Amino acid sequence: MSTIDSLTKTGTFFLLAGPCAIENETIAMQIAEKISAITVKLGIPYVFKGSYKKANRSKVDSFTGIGDEKALKILRKVKETFNVPTITDIHETHDAVLASEYVDVLQIPAFLCRQTDLLIAAARTGKMVNVKKGQFLSPSAMKFAIQKIVDSGNNQVLLTERGTTFGYTDLVVDYRGIPEMQRFGFPVVMDVTHSLQQPNQVSGVTGGLPDLIETIAKAAVAVGVDGLFIETHPEPHKALSDGANMLPLHLLEPLLEKLLRIKKAL
Repeated sequence: MSTIDSLTKTGTFFLLAGPCAIENETIAMQIAEKISAITVKLGIPYVFKGSYKKANRSKVDSFTGIGDEKALKILRKVKETFNVPTITDIHETHDAVLASEYVDVLQIPAFLCRQTDLLIAAARTGKMVNVKKGQFLSPSAMKFAIQKIVDSGNNQVLLTERGTTFGYTDLVVDYRGIPEMQRFGFPVVMDVTHSLQQPNQVSGVTGGLPDLIETIAKAAVAVGVDGLFIETHPEPHKALSDGANMLPLHLLEPLLEKLLRIKKAL
């Protein structure tokens, strides 16, 4: 997969889904196998998501990864085994070339969406670039991130809405931002699970409101979002990163079935 058309040609939403981080090969393959089967059955274009490292943790002793090359090789195995494209996030300019050798889509974390050198480095790999909207930015401001990528010779861009900071420990979703960003001419993704985070907890571990995953996803599909981003895990309470806002894996298929009915109604 190297073009946006491959994600949007079916007329339904596409799905970016997987664990927050690559914890080990067994869990990654288990999740990929399950979601691949579901999305083939339902006719939903699918991209496997897994971070090969986590650089933006609250505490120095938080889980950051199992080793860059080890995790990236797992992402490559997922792609080759299940014939699905893969996406991972990058945090520094030198990450772009490294990760691009293993995955199909490079993701720019929300906190880094204004980092010019990082956007340019991702763009120059020729891979599709998914830019998450900063929690501190208006949807209209994302045109500048797009322009940096396009001016670097790459027009394969996705934009992802992931909520806006509300006070110190909450996020809200302004659904007006989805059509506003779609006007830039690129697909827009709703990051369902990260939009339900509750950051800046005194414990140093981000909280979440996973019971509202279905609510956020239904509203996004009703508004006409192009894609959905959902982090999922067989046992979220045991996940090594972002377990507080993940969807239990066994709930993914019934959720997607409901969302397809909403899409069909539109």
